[in-house]
Amino acid sequence: MKEEDRLYNSRLARIYLEYLRFQFPDIQADHLLAYAGMTKLEVEDPAHWFTQEQVDRFHDVLVKETGNEAISRDVGRYAASSDGMGLVKRYALGFINPANIYVLTGKLAPLLTRGAAIQTQRLGGTKVEIIATPYPGVNEKDYQCENRLGSFESIGLHFSKQYAKVEHPECCHRGDTRCRYIISWDKAPSMLWKHIRNVSLMFDLVAAVILFLYLPLLTSVAAVLGLGLKTALIAIYGLHLEKADLTRTVVAQGDAAQEHIHEVNTRYSNALLVQEVGKATATILNKDELITAVIAIMKNRLNFDRGAILLANAEGSRLDYIAGYGFGPENEPTMRGIQFNLAQPDSKGVFVRSFWDQKPLIVEDIGAIKHQFSTRSQKLLEAIQVHSLISVPIVYENKPVGIIAVDNVKSQNALSQSDLNLIMGMASQLAVGISNADSFNKLQQSEEKYRDIFENVSDYLYYHDLAGRIIQTNRSFQKVSGYRSDELAHMHIKDLITKRYRPDFDAYLKRIMRDGQSEGTMRLVKKDGTEFIIEYKNSLVYHNGQATGIRGSARDITERWLSMREKKGLERKLEQAQKMEAIGTLAGGVAHDLNNILSGIVSYPDLLLMDLPENSHLRDPIRTIRDSGQKAAAIVQDLLTMARRGVTVTDVVDLNKIISDYLTSPEHGKLKSFHPDVRVDCDLATTMLNIMGSPVHLAKSIMNLVSNAAEAMPEGGTITIRTSNAYIDTPLEGYDIVEEGDYVVFHISDNGIGIPEKDLKRIFEPFYTKKIMGRSGTGLGMSVVWATVKDHKGYIDVASTIGSGTTFTLYFPATREIDTQVADTWSFKDYMAKGERILVVDDVSEQRQIASVMLRRLGYAVESAASGEEAVAMAKQYTPDLVVLDMIMDPGMDGLETYRQLLDINAGQKAIIASGFSESEKVRTALRIGAGAYLKKPYLLDKIGMAVRAELDR
Repeated sequence: MKEEDRLYNSRLARIYLEYLRFQFPDIQADHLLAYAGMTKLEVEDPAHWFTQEQVDRFHDVLVKETGNEAISRDVGRYAASSDGMGLVKRYALGFINPANIYVLTGKLAPLLTRGAAIQTQRLGGTKVEIIATPYPGVNEKDYQCENRLGSFESIGLHFSKQYAKVEHPECCHRGDTRCRYIISWDKAPSMLWKHIRNVSLMFDLVAAVILFLYLPLLTSVAAVLGLGLKTALIAIYGLHLEKADLTRTVVAQGDAAQEHIHEVNTRYSNALLVQEVGKATATILNKDELITAVIAIMKNRLNFDRGAILLANAEGSRLDYIAGYGFGPENEPTMRGIQFNLAQPDSKGVFVRSFWDQKPLIVEDIGAIKHQFSTRSQKLLEAIQVHSLISVPIVYENKPVGIIAVDNVKSQNALSQSDLNLIMGMASQLAVGISNADSFNKLQQSEEKYRDIFENVSDYLYYHDLAGRIIQTNRSFQKVSGYRSDELAHMHIKDLITKRYRPDFDAYLKRIMRDGQSEGTMRLVKKDGTEFIIEYKNSLVYHNGQATGIRGSARDITERWLSMREKKGLERKLEQAQKMEAIGTLAGGVAHDLNNILSGIVSYPDLLLMDLPENSHLRDPIRTIRDSGQKAAAIVQDLLTMARRGVTVTDVVDLNKIISDYLTSPEHGKLKSFHPDVRVDCDLATTMLNIMGSPVHLAKSIMNLVSNAAEAMPEGGTITIRTSNAYIDTPLEGYDIVEEGDYVVFHISDNGIGIPEKDLKRIFEPFYTKKIMGRSGTGLGMSVVWATVKDHKGYIDVASTIGSGTTFTLYFPATREIDTQVADTWSFKDYMAKGERILVVDDVSEQRQIASVMLRRLGYAVESAASGEEAVAMAKQYTPDLVVLDMIMDPGMDGLETYRQLLDINAGQKAIIASGFSESEKVRTALRIGAGAYLKKPYLLDKIGMAVRAELDR
């Protein structure tokens, strides 16, 4: 049925039904409406319109049932008091003058009929002419003309308590082309009394003039006052009637305004619903999020207490409740378990019928059809208290995908056809949105497979435009570079290339644009400044025959490159070691022979000097011989040290004491006399571990290093000496393998001229020196340092910058042994235990043992764990008063994760964190979540004692 065939608003049918209930209460309207092809929902819906055929059939059956041929005119007269006129009546009655209402008829008519055009014009103060001209193709019946006559008559009742007089000189049903009505009415009482007041006032004015001319003054005044009183009473009564009319007008206008507001709000809310659902279906491509969004819109915009969306499963075998609103916590679990079997298309269930028939259903009384449902469905309806509902199928391209259902429980709002139409429109939009979401999900799944390969392949994959701007990278590329994907998206390939190699990128672009592909190696730099080397293979990407970008893959060959370089370095070191070994063997043999030769040269001069008189001229030459022999003996001793023969490292040595003794020695005093502008600053750790070593050779090495530093500052400067304890578990510069453990570290630096890179490689070779021989040394000083460090199983690192200075760092393995000749100078009674239990967690057995021994010495009950997992298991059995926790443990949980799990077991678990590294982010995180202190390894009795006691007392 076309929309243009719907000519008459449902309000007209509603007035007929009201009149029927008023005049013929025994007649049931249901069969009348059914005969006419109407429903109660359509009649109650002010937005619904009926066809000419429907209203004709309705009129025919109404006349038959009532036996009143003139029922249409009677209904027209009843319309003046009908609620069915609703907004039309209240809007019209806002005008006091009947003429205004009749003139307004042409504007109000489109609210009720699309069958005829209505025109009005005034013929006088109490008369108007109304012409109704049917539109082309419309075939109005004579009963509709009679209905108009009755409604025109009824308007007069509101003003004069009498029907208006209506003349009907022209009528379509008498062969005319139009219906013409001449309407006249009596004036309203208030208008009549206003006219009487005006006439009375004119009479009073004329009478007053005459009375003042012919009667005495007092008599005239009295007569005029009487006339004025009479006119005043008439005016007051007229005003009373006018006030009553105004009151009725204000009330009518107020009711009209409220209904206007309600209708505007409803239409606005419906418009927003359509707009918001359309926006959601167009922009949300996740089905769950789309359903959630639509349910929220329904809750905010629909005038229903409850709503739900049910969708068919992938197999189409059942309807599942997906989301809803208004069911409350007591019914929500029931709704979550709802499923409707779709395997029986002939089911009488409302949702199943609506789904398979692809038709919306309105059920006004669910109880009337309750017997058609299964026992399970009946129990469900009782549980959620359904009385009436609307069910609309969600259909996409003739395939049902689900159901939208709404109902009212608390509110008394009637279900209407306009509500059904609105939900049908929403269902159509939702169907498109669900289809788009499903299509997008399939596309995502397809893309996800390729993206998964792209993201998780170990090779570095990337895509950049022809200018080198990065467009896309995979996870491996992001991980190795240290940049996030969003950071890389704003970068150029050149930003990742080491600066000195960036000019090569332009040559690469020219080559790939010429050949279509390119492969080779490139040195890149990470976000943290670390360089790495890749081996790449790139090719052009074309679109419609035009090159649009470059994609490629690469692999990190840094380790391979470093291995090759390391291999060459090891070969050089081997050569160096072999050379040093050969030189050492030679030096040892030479030193042995020289010792025998020099023993006489060094010993006999003293004997000769004892026999010579004091004034002998031979004393000075003999002293020269003796001094020269002693210098030669020192060189021999250096040769023996370099040859690493006869060096014993079995003494417990305090390196700080060795340094202090040298700085107060005559040798250092002599050095200062040669270099008066050189200052020595010392920063020696207050609590140092001891080392097993040779005091003589250590002192010799320190003297050589200080002497070299002074020689490197001819214009003067500062030598800085520092010592510290360290725990080392990572390789050092220049060493691939470093034995993990506690070390004593000696740093000496100067701000002198520095050592050229070519000389750095040779500084430990015997007799390789840039200093003044005879004054500054023997040429074996650095060889002695190197040999001493090796004999002590230590490590040495040197860094130098031309013009800025040089730093030597020596690492000596620490010992826990104590020099028995040195008494303890501090008391640890304040650190003693008070009956507490401590758990030591460290993956290195030696470190666990050291910490445990120290804590037991302080009186604590100590248990230890070799891993985080073992510590967590132990903490479940008992709660230690404090945990001493190593931060770096491998493999397994690190210290931070272990502490988090310990806190889960015991929220108030006290702990101190120990690590050989400087304070890291993980250490800071552990301190933030509850750890009391950070203890830097190696473990020292006073340090660990203070930290443990402080945390236990906190």
